Amino acid sequence: MSQSIPPADEVKSCCAGFYSSSWARLLLGDSFHPGGLALTERLGYLLGLQPGDRVLDVASGKGSTSIFLAQRFGCEVVGIEYSVGLVAEAIQRAAVLGLAGRVRFEEGDAERLPFVDASFDALICECAFCTFPDKRSAAAEYARVLRPGGRIGLADSTRSGYLPGELETLLAWVACLGDARPIGEYAFLLREAGFAVPMVESHDEALCDLVRDIRSKLLGAEFLAKIGKLALAIGDIDQAKAMAKAAAMAVDRGELGYSLLTAVSISDDTLSQR
Repeated sequence: MSQSIPPADEVKSCCAGFYSSSWARLLLGDSFHPGGLALTERLGYLLGLQPGDRVLDVASGKGSTSIFLAQRFGCEVVGIEYSVGLVAEAIQRAAVLGLAGRVRFEEGDAERLPFVDASFDALICECAFCTFPDKRSAAAEYARVLRPGGRIGLADSTRSGYLPGELETLLAWVACLGDARPIGEYAFLLREAGFAVPMVESHDEALCDLVRDIRSKLLGAEFLAKIGKLALAIGDIDQAKAMAKAAAMAVDRGELGYSLLTAVSISDDTLSQR
């Protein structure tokens, strides 16, 4: 039976707690999204990132994407993250790598970004948009902080049809599965916020590989949980196993997938003529 989803602030806190936990590190590794840094690089190419670009990384986690973009494309990156602990870790990682001058991190809410209008040339958000309780507000904020002609790149889980009860829990929500939306809905939200028609690139195989990897790692995690070496912040090990199994079946049936969406911000003058 699925559990009810708590209020928005609690969802955000649960997401922050989960991705700060030892569970997230064990199951997801260094990059908290399907495809890892290979898909991050692909998204950077699709956005045409180059030296001198000012890029916002929304839900930047422990800083892997922000640091990679600065190193690979030579751009200046600002990471915004809800978890105070992850912000501190990301700042430390950037400093160790000598990137403190080109990469910085701030605590903040994706639905209320703490930046003035037209602050960035590009924005990237990987496997996080689907976890935001108010996606419409987040999309509007993305458009607001991008300059006219600025580029947005989303990488996120997608779904078609209804999902089984095991994927309607809070754990499934924070794992970027429970509130995944059809690709058309993501595209609609971006267009409504002021972006041109998004370009979509499917990478369902990345989600398939990640789910398969997580199911394998859960076997080891189950042993650690039984001997008291690992505690799941949300739910329990049996719920996590049921969720991973249901996700694998949904991916096999084509009900869950993963896509990259890129679009360009349209000026206010252009919007008024639409």
